[in-house]
Amino acid sequence: MGRILTEGASDPDAMPPRPPPRPQSLRTGHMRREIAALAARMMAEDGISDFGFAKRKAAKQLGATDTEFLPNNAEIEEALRAYQALFQDEEHEERLYELRQAAISAMHLLAPFRPYLTGAVLEGTAGRYAEVELDLFPDSAKDVEIFFLNRDIRYELREPRRTGPEAPEAYLSFEWEETPIQAAVFSTQAERNARRGPRVQERARLSAVEALVRDMRPEAPK
Repeated sequence: MGRILTEGASDPDAMPPRPPPRPQSLRTGHMRREIAALAARMMAEDGISDFGFAKRKAAKQLGATDTEFLPNNAEIEEALRAYQALFQDEEHEERLYELRQAAISAMHLLAPFRPYLTGAVLEGTAGRYAEVELDLFPDSAKDVEIFFLNRDIRYELREPRRTGPEAPEAYLSFEWEETPIQAAVFSTQAERNARRGPRVQERARLSAVEALVRDMRPEAPK
């Protein structure tokens, strides 16, 4: 038989009411959102592509010195998508279309090195000044340089900041069809490891990128 509680009585088995949030936690959450919004605006308007740099710069401008105020990349990406939808909707769609078209052309060029598209152009958050990011998996990094030299394509070679079996061996920056391209050159072993690893980086082969472009809005420029 169920229990009947008289007026004013309390149920001993009921969950205690949740205490109101502390002012400090409210302040932290508000500051994280402020930093994420400012970092997103910087990435959309100023051509910043590095999440870490954008949020550190935003935190400095807002006077937030505590690391607990720093939003994670997912929070910034959410704010970036919201900013682009609100302030750059048509421009963003057209620019993303152009960048993906350039990526397709560059991937055809670099087909011997098993190119993948990655980064903001793949994810759909590429800003006004974004570059196309490709991952290449040649038999040898030197093969890519020889390929560029034989075709008289000017490029800039940069060594990676980190090392290890999963790190790129080099970065090659060049311009293709008036679009900046950054190609990260990995070993073939890194490609095999990525397929088996617990965390698979977002990458897309040429056919997948072509499908993305076909699915974009029909009023995009041809």
